[in-house]
Amino acid sequence: MIRSDWEAVLDHNRADLVRAVQPLTDEQSRRRLVPSLTTPIALIKHCAAAERVWFQRTVGGLEESQCDGYARGDDQSWVVPPEQTLEETIVEYEAAAERSRAIARTALEGDVFVHYRRGAVSFSWICAHMIEELARHAGHADILVEQILAADRGRCS
Repeated sequence: MIRSDWEAVLDHNRADLVRAVQPLTDEQSRRRLVPSLTTPIALIKHCAAAERVWFQRTVGGLEESQCDGYARGDDQSWVVPPEQTLEETIVEYEAAAERSRAIARTALEGDVFVHYRRGAVSFSWICAHMIEELARHAGHADILVEQILAADRGRCS
């Protein structure tokens, strides 16, 4: 895959993730339909953390304290403060994604970086991983949003 292809797929997945949750109210976005911490708003929050982990920390070499928000891939990455709205969470995610794009422009496809848990990974691997991560979570968001909206219309079977 050439660089412009993976950039386009990554941006497409970023947009799909955001598009999936936009029909929801703040209350709907926080509904838990599964035992895990996964909610529509938490998917956005978690993906913002993933952007920071892989692009800010790993590619950019920033210390965690230099990142523009939470930058670990643990359970805390799914936690959304009660006062944070869905719109604010989307803005936070889009800012993290924009910073990822800027950092990505400084890397070459064959560059190797050290991730704090995985060790050495190539830039191409990071991009493939982020495409996978965002596509998976956009799919989760699609399903959760469909269930929430159907239940609110009284048509969930």
